Amino acid sequence: MTTSYPESSLTRAPMSKRTLFNTVMTVVAFICGALALLPLLAVLSYVLIQGFSSLSPSIFTELPPAPLRKGGGFGNAILGTLLMVGIGALISIPFGVLAAIYLTEFSSGKIARVVRFATNILSGVPSIIAGVFAYGIIVLTLVKLNLGSYSAIGGGFALAILMLPIIVRTTDEALQLVSQDLRQASLGLGATKFQTVAQVVLPAALPAIVTGITLAIARAAGETAPLLFTALFSQFWPSSLFQPTASLAVLVYNFAITPFKNLQSLAWAASLILVLMVLITSIIARWATRQKA
Repeated sequence: MTTSYPESSLTRAPMSKRTLFNTVMTVVAFICGALALLPLLAVLSYVLIQGFSSLSPSIFTELPPAPLRKGGGFGNAILGTLLMVGIGALISIPFGVLAAIYLTEFSSGKIARVVRFATNILSGVPSIIAGVFAYGIIVLTLVKLNLGSYSAIGGGFALAILMLPIIVRTTDEALQLVSQDLRQASLGLGATKFQTVAQVVLPAALPAIVTGITLAIARAAGETAPLLFTALFSQFWPSSLFQPTASLAVLVYNFAITPFKNLQSLAWAASLILVLMVLITSIIARWATRQKA
C-alpha cells in the first residue's frame, strides 16, 4: 500500500528561513569574491593605462636615457631579466624536480617529513634574506677570486633559492596525486621502479609540475631585493655573466622614485612589460601541457 503526500509538502516555501539564509549567504559570498578581485583589477588596469601610454618600439632596442633626455628604452633590462631568470631556472628546476621525486617515490616517511618541513620554512623566508645569503656566497667569493663582484650569476643564484621551494612543493604534491594503481600496474607488467617513475608517474603529473614551475618563474621575475644585493644594475647591455646586470624589477624601483617624468614613464612601461612576460609564460605553459595531453 502506497501513501500519497500533498505536492505542496515536498517543496520548500519560497520565503522560508532556510531559503532566505541561503540566498543571503550566496550574495555575501559573491560580494566577497568580487572584493577579493577588486585590488587585482585595479592594479592591472592602472598599470595597463599608464604603461600603454609609455610604450614605443625604442624601449626594446635602446638603453636607458639620461634623466632630462626624452626617448630611450630598457632593452638591457629585458635581456638581463631573461638571463637571470634563465640561470635561476637552470639551477632550481632539476634540483627541485629530482628532490620531489626522491621525497615521493624513494624516501622514508621520516626523511620526507623533515625535508617537507624544511621546504615550507624556506618558502616563507623573506626574499631579502635570500639576497643577503647569495651576496655572501657568490658576490664576496667573486671578489676574493678577482672575478668581479655584482653579476648575473649572483642574481640567478638568488632567484634559484626563491624558486626552489615552490618547485619542490608543487612537484611533490603533483606526484602524490598520481594514482597508486598506475604505479602498481606498471610494476606488475615488469617495469622497474625507475621506469615506472620516468615513463608513467612523471608524464601523468607533468601539467601540475609545469604549472608549479611557471609560478616559480613568475615570482622570480618580479623580485627586486635579491637583485639589489647580487646583480645591482647597469646602464649598458650585458656582456658577461660576471658583471652588474640590469633587470626590469630593479629598473622600476630606480626609475619610479626619480623626479624625472621621462624615467617615470619608462618605469610604467617596464611594469607593463613585466606583467606581460608573466602572462605570456603562463599561456605558453598551459598550451604546452594541453598539447602534451
